[in-house]
Amino acid sequence: MRVLLVVYDNGAYMHHFPMGLGYIAAILEREGYDVDVYSQDMHHYPDEHLTEFLDTNHYDVVCISLIAGYYQYQRLVGLSKAINNAKDRPFYILGGYGPTPEPEYFMQVSGADCIVMGEGEETAVELFDAIANKRPLSLISGIAYDDGGKCMINPRRGVVEDLDSIPWPAYHLFPMEYYRLLKRPGQPDTEFTLSMMSARGCTFKCTFCYRMDPGYRARSGEGLLAEVEFLYKEYGVTRISFMDDLMMTSIAHTEEICNAFEKANLPVTWDCNGRLNYCTPELLAHMKRAGCVFINYGIEAMDDEVLKLMKKGLRTEQVVKGVEWTLEAGISPGLNILFGNLGDTKETLQKGVDFLIKYDDQAQRRTIRPVTPYPGSPLYHMAIEQGLLDGPADFYEKKHLNSDLLCCNFTELTDDEVYACLEDANKQLAENFFDSNRDKAMAQIEHLYREKDTTFRGFRQGATSQGKSKPAAALTFGAVSDSM
Repeated sequence: MRVLLVVYDNGAYMHHFPMGLGYIAAILEREGYDVDVYSQDMHHYPDEHLTEFLDTNHYDVVCISLIAGYYQYQRLVGLSKAINNAKDRPFYILGGYGPTPEPEYFMQVSGADCIVMGEGEETAVELFDAIANKRPLSLISGIAYDDGGKCMINPRRGVVEDLDSIPWPAYHLFPMEYYRLLKRPGQPDTEFTLSMMSARGCTFKCTFCYRMDPGYRARSGEGLLAEVEFLYKEYGVTRISFMDDLMMTSIAHTEEICNAFEKANLPVTWDCNGRLNYCTPELLAHMKRAGCVFINYGIEAMDDEVLKLMKKGLRTEQVVKGVEWTLEAGISPGLNILFGNLGDTKETLQKGVDFLIKYDDQAQRRTIRPVTPYPGSPLYHMAIEQGLLDGPADFYEKKHLNSDLLCCNFTELTDDEVYACLEDANKQLAENFFDSNRDKAMAQIEHLYREKDTTFRGFRQGATSQGKSKPAAALTFGAVSDSM
């Protein structure tokens, strides 16, 4: 049975490796299916190209995985039309964070035959066996399926408890020379980066966040570093970006990863998502020694009452100490703040702006976005209860049209006042960013001509001294295919 996995175009020059489809591809290959990847993200094909591709290449099943977002929803609508217009239309499966909490709605707008809810590895084994042998879908946990125009939703499936039991993503099916070009904050141009998973789930319950599955499970440090070593030797990857919901779920787990990196002794740096209430000077120093160069923190607000209302499980005192310790350890912090949550005011927003400016290391341009009540999150259900939303169609088709614009207003301010606050806040942050970069440019010019800096690589490259870069592993690209 032939399967086509579609990686949608996210409108960017470079993308994160599609880990979800990578894992599914590995599972399907293990089960003996013929798997190809349609890389719309790399080639930026128009949607009509997929119709032509399906018309000239027979596939039994086509799959798309997507997150919840206004742009991703629009891409899904276009790609679904392309699939449904194919003369020899394959069986159409949809999955991911977007469809999981609202399978009936996504089946309606996409015309998909089946939706996988939650983690897909174990479900895929049973589902594809049923498709290949024409068995009823009613017995398969973790899916919703079309039954004569009616959406039938089966019971959810449990999660994969042992993440080390899952095969690594089928990297050989993807254009790895493209995905390794991803750039992360503060990364030298000579490094090659790839996204990876060290764990699944999150131990916290922030109201604005939707978790596809409950609980938290982590890979072993030994198993994790075996994959890192493979990526380094096979594809020359020298930077790993852990895209877990949250890697720093405990000091013990973070220490295990650090120990594994130190034991492997690879010339590989890494970044992750972290929690400030787990930060200690000792842990951060260990992370730095193990190669950590960037930690992305979800701060969300610099007001204790707002943090309490969103059930963040964090205090502003912990935020300040944690960020200061991170900077002292020589690690760049990602500082993310939202506005528009319960309890937010002009004053709480200004606290956030002041904090971002004070601790800005200029590794990224700081911005503040309005909070979005993604379907499935507690905030989404609150919005429905308060009459701010009336369901997924209202969210995707009318309210959530851009991540930088207001979807629902949970404050006591008017919408116009919220926008005025956001405009003022982001102007302050932009002025800080450009003032700092102007100062850096002036210092760069002075250093070049006063110190006669022979390592200078040119103003257009945006760098002063490049310094000595670490040698990359010898590249031994195998059968890397874009399946075109």
